[in-house]
Amino acid sequence: MTEDRRAHVGRQPIYDRDGAVVGYELLFRADTGAVSASRIDEYATARVLVAAFTEFGLEELTGGRVGFLNMTREFLTGKLPLPFDNSQAVLEVPANTEVDEELLAGVTVLGERGYTIALDGFRCGGGQDTLLPLATYAKLDMLDPDEGVLRDAVTRCRQHKHLHLIAQRLESTDALRLAFDLGFDLFQGHILGRPHVSSTVALAPARLARLRVLAALSVDDVDLDEVVTMVSQDAGLSMRLLRATNAASFGLTRTVSSVREALVAMGLNRLRQWVTLMLVADLTSADQEQLSQMLVRARLCQLLADDAHGVPGEIAYIGGLLSAVADLFGEPVDRIVAGLPLDDALVAALTDGSGPLGEVLTVARDYTSGEAPSPERPGLVESYLAALRWTTTVTRELAAELPARGPL
Repeated sequence: MTEDRRAHVGRQPIYDRDGAVVGYELLFRADTGAVSASRIDEYATARVLVAAFTEFGLEELTGGRVGFLNMTREFLTGKLPLPFDNSQAVLEVPANTEVDEELLAGVTVLGERGYTIALDGFRCGGGQDTLLPLATYAKLDMLDPDEGVLRDAVTRCRQHKHLHLIAQRLESTDALRLAFDLGFDLFQGHILGRPHVSSTVALAPARLARLRVLAALSVDDVDLDEVVTMVSQDAGLSMRLLRATNAASFGLTRTVSSVREALVAMGLNRLRQWVTLMLVADLTSADQEQLSQMLVRARLCQLLADDAHGVPGEIAYIGGLLSAVADLFGEPVDRIVAGLPLDDALVAALTDGSGPLGEVLTVARDYTSGEAPSPERPGLVESYLAALRWTTTVTRELAAELPARGPL
């Protein structure tokens, strides 16, 4: 595939009324190359579908939850074959898709084959009305400036008792409140990816001590004795580390009973990943989905650094975590790192975006925020998908350690 046809993928969670993540929408993006817009969409969707379902597997990208995929007309009408069976994904009909006899016939066939259909951006009279009997989900745009139009769409959808309504593009607390009042079943939007209570990263003494452990792990020549001493002085962190090491998924044939044994058994690279993961979880009080977003960025930084020259992957991982913490809580990154004995190159990369590490952090931040970098960075899509897969595995292992989200 040529550079001007390279595609990108994003992932956005979908929540139920209790605030639990029940699925993800995989979002396909194509950069603006020298092909027409309609062909760009087709290439983007086809490329990411093939990668997602043949190289990585949808379950690994969604953590076993429902995957919603925005399909192009070519897939919906059968001109391009779907690379997965009917149990793996929900097929979304985009809002701008012309609904004619060909499309209606194609969606009917897909429904008969057992595929689940969702209508994206549903509006009354927009052509999608004829698809309502075939759909399981209807997604309504909460950024619609006319509340009357929105209420009419809800009323129209409620005539089909089998439909589940998804409020999409939720960008404010007022929109979220309205969606609850209108009885929506599921919820999607950027406001749900941030803490719902105004929060700051307060550096209380216990948290500052844990950040110092992170700092001790960020240098090239880690002093294991120093790390053992610092971890041993924190009873909570010590117990979590021992439980993690003795977990069945870790693969050890014996149990460990001391902090030093746990650290040695893990090895330095995995030690950095697990301890920084636990520290950031404690530091931010993030729920599982928010922590997952931070981990994706951290792992993406590590993978990109591994392909760069002179950028240690483990340091890039820590930088990605700290960068994501700052963004999640809307805090300046210089406040997050203030007073920490971090490596000078890491501090400069975080605060100024300077050097090769700064470039890695910037690319990862832009990409996980929905922006495709220009010029194109080779291997970026594959690295992002690999980061999603890795994050799914890690968060499953730590599920019992992480706080659950309360009602939205």
